[in-house]
Amino acid sequence: MAPALEDDEIDNNDYYSLLNVRREATQEELKGSYRRLCMLYHPDKHRDPELKRQAEQLFNLVHQAYEVLSDPQLRAIYDIYGKRGLDVEGWEVVERKRTPVEIREEFERLQREREERRLQQRTNPKGMISVGVDATDLFDRYEEDYKDLPGGGFPHVEINKMHISQSIEAPLTTTDTAVLSGSLSTHNGNGGGNINLALRRVTSAKGWGEVEFGAGDSHGPLLGMKIFRNLTARCFVTAQCGLQFSSRGVRPGCTTVLARHLDKNTMGYLQWRWGTQSSMNTSIVRDTKTSHFTFAMQLGIPHSFMMMSYQYKFQDDEQTKVKGSIKSGFFGTVVEYGAERKISRHSVLGATVSVGVPQGVSLKIKLNRASQTYFFPIHLTDQLLPSAVFYATVGPLIFYLAIQRLIIRPYVRAQQEQDLEKHRESSASDIARKKQEAESAVLLMQESVRRIIETEESRMGLIILNAWYGKFVTDNSRRHERAKVIDVSVPLQCLVKDSKLILTEATKTGLPGFYDPCVGEEKSLKVLYQFRGVMHQVLSPDGEALRIPKQSHRIDADT
Repeated sequence: MAPALEDDEIDNNDYYSLLNVRREATQEELKGSYRRLCMLYHPDKHRDPELKRQAEQLFNLVHQAYEVLSDPQLRAIYDIYGKRGLDVEGWEVVERKRTPVEIREEFERLQREREERRLQQRTNPKGMISVGVDATDLFDRYEEDYKDLPGGGFPHVEINKMHISQSIEAPLTTTDTAVLSGSLSTHNGNGGGNINLALRRVTSAKGWGEVEFGAGDSHGPLLGMKIFRNLTARCFVTAQCGLQFSSRGVRPGCTTVLARHLDKNTMGYLQWRWGTQSSMNTSIVRDTKTSHFTFAMQLGIPHSFMMMSYQYKFQDDEQTKVKGSIKSGFFGTVVEYGAERKISRHSVLGATVSVGVPQGVSLKIKLNRASQTYFFPIHLTDQLLPSAVFYATVGPLIFYLAIQRLIIRPYVRAQQEQDLEKHRESSASDIARKKQEAESAVLLMQESVRRIIETEESRMGLIILNAWYGKFVTDNSRRHERAKVIDVSVPLQCLVKDSKLILTEATKTGLPGFYDPCVGEEKSLKVLYQFRGVMHQVLSPDGEALRIPKQSHRIDADT
């Protein structure tokens, strides 16, 4: 007999899976599933003290799930935030008559209040390292100039500029934040640096203000102010003014940006800049799930231009994006194209080729690692050479594929295996508890399953002969791996009603009598059943809906 479950150990991460209903289930569907499970687990149906105790615990678990999903407010919280949303401190003082939107806002407010106690210890470091490389000698060199020079046969590649910047945030109070930032730059042997301190205060839900103080060895002291304000629900404005003190006097500057939501995915911007480089800029930005489009036009001194860019987002696990843009103005014309891809959990690698007149050809490589950015602009040639464009395009692609195959994939695979092993170790006790719970549920189902089988046999209905759930090894190249499955014939037969079995689109681990036999690995459900005296078989991926019987599951007599 399976050991009894402890009251404080009972837990389930998916109430919908436990009740075997859709996430869009109506109150009638919830009630029907709840009544059926109550009849199955009702304590009064069992005389054995141990079975009675186990039935009572499972009965209470089903009742808890039904109480949450049958209450519109609790169900809205559960759908948005899961069980953790139900446990947030402060929900007991929230009005019951709230809409889902109001519930979301209230939950976020309570979450903010819980985090306020930790703000003193939190920072938000951000940094950037940029290394400029001059590689024009690869394409622009003249052979006759190198014939008589020692080592003249090798092109000269050098680093001609560097830039390093770093910033950290220090919350002072719930509304005030200090931002300390600094940077160092060098270009062709000449360099400088600066340090800035900004104090930001959130004045209300509609806006905030910021005062900035700075100093540097090249520009002198800086005093600035920035304001953000929501004018309406669809429109906001930012204004930034500053005074730069130097040996040449005081240089004032001011920038104002007015933005408005044109529709759900489109923003319009108007920008005015006044100072040493005055200009007016207008742009439209449209960002959707699959694409990002920008159109901008600027009139100013000394730069006026028109720019258009488009980015396509692939819906894959690596979040691949390809992009292209064209920019034309008084300075010339520049065409850029490139791509970026997620190479690990916290890293994104991107490369962009820039071709323009009179800028020439450049390759820009960027690596974002968490909150740090590493940028490498490589200037290849001052001329429009097809060979430079070809190598700038093909070279990074070949290099990426080699690094992906030789370094990134083995590293990610090893990291995933390590994380999976840690997860297995940390969840070992929970899986053991789930296994006990599943075994207890199977014991409680025996009598109901016997009656269901008798009824189905009398009408030549649906009989579950064998059912397994877990990891199946079907690929010949993976024969060395061991299958990890559990027998779920009894739990599935218990769910048969009127010669039908319907499983909703959710993981099966939450179903009564199920547990996860292979944490972190892909799972499937394999069922061998008989209907109308004919054998059927189906292999269904975990998380997909399943309806049986089906004609497509039928096993031919020849096989």
